Amino acid sequence: MQVKCTKCSEPIALSDVIESSDGRLSHMDCQRPRMLTVEERALLFVYCFGHAVAFCLNCDLRFRMAELAADALGSRTNLCPHCRRDLTQSARAHVYSCAILPAEVRLKAQAVREAAQHLVKESQQLRDTSDVLIREAEALLFERLGSLREAMSQRTAF
Repeated sequence: MQVKCTKCSEPIALSDVIESSDGRLSHMDCQRPRMLTVEERALLFVYCFGHAVAFCLNCDLRFRMAELAADALGSRTNLCPHCRRDLTQSARAHVYSCAILPAEVRLKAQAVREAAQHLVKESQQLRDTSDVLIREAEALLFERLGSLREAMSQRTAF
């Protein structure tokens, strides 16, 4: 079983942008779970404004952040202006590989992303463990109920 968002009940993927409140995970934006974080977007605009940050495989073209399109009627952003393919993951990958970003900033951004992914993994493992424990407790309960019924039937037989 996957960890589900407490807001929308959809599964949380490792690539989703999450928040934690009272030990419960949720998407930052359930409409756009894989969006760029505020910090990733800021890094792209501050350090990468003058060069391409996303590559569209369909069009074989590179785009700067300011050139990426948005869906005016929907909630999608970071789209290829030609084919409308979502280039968010390409832009995100650029944040973590751009040589122009100071190494310290890039490493801290990677650490934040890895911490979020670790939180999702840990939540998943805890959920899996709790499922196993619940199933074991249920099996023990049914076993004990069977023993109780058997003991009761033997007592009434006398």
